[in-house]
Amino acid sequence: MPVYLIADVTVTDDAWVPDYAAKVHDIAARHGGRYLSRSGNIETIEGAPPGSTLIALIEFPSREAVAAFAADPDYAPFAEGRKAGSISNFHVIDDTDLAGGIPYLPKG
Repeated sequence: MPVYLIADVTVTDDAWVPDYAAKVHDIAARHGGRYLSRSGNIETIEGAPPGSTLIALIEFPSREAVAAFAADPDYAPFAEGRKAGSISNFHVIDDTDLAGGIPYLPKG
């Protein structure tokens, strides 16, 4: 079952950004990850704006694949740099419909 990693990031020190942006997508790809978006074009249509610098949406084949990506030793220095230079919130969601009313999604 596919899952989606939502990375909501507010950059506080951009020193880590160039290397992270250039290399982390390859590490994610080794674990089946595919970026669907990595954008700073955030428009709020309802509620309070998140104040984020960027939001990334990455599809993975499973929760195990996300965990393997997060635990990858090659990712560790990039994660440390990101954590030191940002406020980051990472969330994983699956492809289910909690209410069960969308016919093309599995009931959650």
